[in-house]
Amino acid sequence: MADENKAGNEAAAAPQIRMQVLAQYVRDLSFENLVVQKGLSGADVQPDIQVAVSLDARKRSVAHQYDVITKFKVTSKNKVSNETLFLLELEYGGTFHIEGVADEQLHPFLLIECPRLLFPYVRRIISDVTRDGGFPPLNVDQVDFMALYRQELARRAQTQAAAPTDKPN
Repeated sequence: MADENKAGNEAAAAPQIRMQVLAQYVRDLSFENLVVQKGLSGADVQPDIQVAVSLDARKRSVAHQYDVITKFKVTSKNKVSNETLFLLELEYGGTFHIEGVADEQLHPFLLIECPRLLFPYVRRIISDVTRDGGFPPLNVDQVDFMALYRQELARRAQTQAAAPTDKPN
């Protein structure tokens, strides 16, 4: 019984994580339809689509508030000629109020959990813009933000390991 009370007290003492989305917004959006500009016909077009994702998070001047920006660059190239068919760049952000997350867990929380909440809106915008741009709606595959975060950590570690260190003689 004492162990049950102890476990209950520890759970009560642990801070509750509180996350609230205060705002969501398109920070920047660009769509270039090169098919129309070049006058390609449907028979000449075999799209190959590449999606690049990057993330950024910053503390705001208000306590417990953060801006998280997801950046998507969608490039469609013609498999036949390797010419670009369209280019879509979207920076979609959210302002979050976050409390109860340990300092050492805040960075991954901002770059994994917050983008997960924003992603359905990003997917919808990309789908609508490609459709309105004269292409079939592009439904971007689900993004594994945990894997993306780990890749960025590995890339940074590799960059730091490759950097020369200055040692005094």
